[in-house]
Amino acid sequence: RRAAPLARARAPRRAAAAMVGSALDIPGSVAIMEGREGLPMVKLTHTSGASAEVYLFGGVCTSWTVDGEDLLYVRPDAKFDKSKPISGGIPHCFPQFGPGEMQQHGFARNLDWEVTSTSADVNPDDPEPCVELVLRESEYTRAMFDYAFTAAMSITLKADQLVCEMRVVNNDEKTFDFTAALHSYFAANVGDVAVEGLGGLSYLDKTVDANNPPTCELAEDGKLTITKETDSVFLGAPDEVTLRTGRKSDVSIVQQGWGDAVVWNPWESMPDSYPNFVCVECAKVGAPVELGPGEAWSSCMTLTAA
Repeated sequence: RRAAPLARARAPRRAAAAMVGSALDIPGSVAIMEGREGLPMVKLTHTSGASAEVYLFGGVCTSWTVDGEDLLYVRPDAKFDKSKPISGGIPHCFPQFGPGEMQQHGFARNLDWEVTSTSADVNPDDPEPCVELVLRESEYTRAMFDYAFTAAMSITLKADQLVCEMRVVNNDEKTFDFTAALHSYFAANVGDVAVEGLGGLSYLDKTVDANNPPTCELAEDGKLTITKETDSVFLGAPDEVTLRTGRKSDVSIVQQGWGDAVVWNPWESMPDSYPNFVCVECAKVGAPVELGPGEAWSSCMTLTAA
């Protein structure tokens, strides 16, 4: 697990706003531009018409569109003024999932990430636009997590897929551990939602007691449906689950390196949004990742529109 250097070429460090319209643009594939309320974002465009939007604030992908349908969801109460993390898309939970010693879900989702590289596949007939974003330690992060680290997220857009690869490197002289998740919000008609592939598995039901959740079990042939507030943590999840969204496209979710899964819907505590989304999250929460000096952890989430 000894870390190798990050594979892609690095861009010079600069303020996020200064990167808009930068040399990292790739005509027709990657554009760094102003998004909502002037926040810098990266737009990935595939020749098929698929697209994705990734904000530097929080390193969060807020839109993934295939055949004219956005498969991700941003809540109507989402703020794009940096007053709080962006509520929707694929937010980061790092270096802590849920409540704990630091702020809820850690700090990665409310800091500016840096664009370090962009690329597109060399095949001119089917380029696959990609952006890599990086978060490093700062005085702010050290107040909560006193270690030198690099967290890198590479997002690649294909005709019907979105590939999110995350890598964490320990640049410190001390060992540290962390928990993490990709808190993915998927657009859905909640009454028609079914998550397939979790049948027969045990899960922690955090709606009963968030601090000491009981263990429940989904029937062997069962599909997880949403009929009430749901916050189910599956420790030891399968590599692939399928989300039936009740919309035009369903979503296959394939994970490598994560190991756990979380399904969440707030139900009537968020009356303006709960009918329109469900979160199905790739997570590493049951056993924290422990990294010694110079070691790295890698993971991948591949979403496929079906």
